[in-house]
Amino acid sequence: MITIRTAKPSDIPQLVALLKVLFSIEADFAFDQNKQGHGLTLLLKSEKDCILVAQLQSDNRILGMCTVQTLLSTAEGGAVGLLEDLIVAADFRRQGIAEKLIAGAVDWAEVKGLKRLQLLADKNNRSALDFYEKQGWQSTQLVCLRKR
Repeated sequence: MITIRTAKPSDIPQLVALLKVLFSIEADFAFDQNKQGHGLTLLLKSEKDCILVAQLQSDNRILGMCTVQTLLSTAEGGAVGLLEDLIVAADFRRQGIAEKLIAGAVDWAEVKGLKRLQLLADKNNRSALDFYEKQGWQSTQLVCLRKR
């Protein structure tokens, strides 16, 4: 049985391991255990953000995760959420875990009164893009840019 719950500090080592897998897929990011651990710690301390985990009850292993980070949107006139870090361990994919994590994120966002959820996905990760489309996410005309 798999349970979706909010993360706790003792989950961080397993979450960092999942982020290592995710960042090996995404060309824009490089894995750094210290940075990812610090980022997770900051999210756990935040009262406006959320980390959800999928936990296997038989051995308490964390099989997947996602985060929701709150932003303010002038377009929406209020708080919106950025869904990030959705990853499921390779041996447990295609079993509905990612769908459960997204549903948990949607529920959390509704409780918090967020007006919209959005996400960024690697444009070359066709399986992820197809998955999000099947979950009802829609592409926009926006392009993500960044500056370091």
